[in-house]
Amino acid sequence: MLKPHDLKPADGSTKARKRVGRGTGGKGGKTAGRGTKGTKARNTVPLWYEGGQVPLQQRLPKLKGFTNPFRVEYQAINLEVVDATGLDEVTPEALRDVGLVGKKNLVKILGGGEISRAVTVKAHAFSKSAESAITAAGGTVEILDKPFGGPRPPAKGNQHTNR
Repeated sequence: MLKPHDLKPADGSTKARKRVGRGTGGKGGKTAGRGTKGTKARNTVPLWYEGGQVPLQQRLPKLKGFTNPFRVEYQAINLEVVDATGLDEVTPEALRDVGLVGKKNLVKILGGGEISRAVTVKAHAFSKSAESAITAAGGTVEILDKPFGGPRPPAKGNQHTNR
């Protein structure tokens, strides 16, 4: 029976590696196939080295993109969800009680799906398609004030953000 320690490569399939730099007596002596002089003859060169030119990682800019510190994030709710709740007056508080919206989230009603009955909807923002669908079904739309007041929220981050 053949055992693991008896295994060996087939004859002629492997070749001993060329041992260079072992004196001038044989092939591969003296410069050992590296040519004469220069960095490549003396030592290894890092892959990123470009011969003294400013390297790629220094030529490229550090920052990638831009983060708007005044971004307003909404919790999106589709019309089909509004219809499925069965509420006659849909407000962020009512949606929070049902478990569809987080505690401090701003609510935006989107036009996904259809609404089959007249509903009063109060939210912080509406898409045009949602607003037209609600009014077409005989409902009313009321835009609530944003909690931060003014045209935009306070900036997120610190003095080092986006620099």
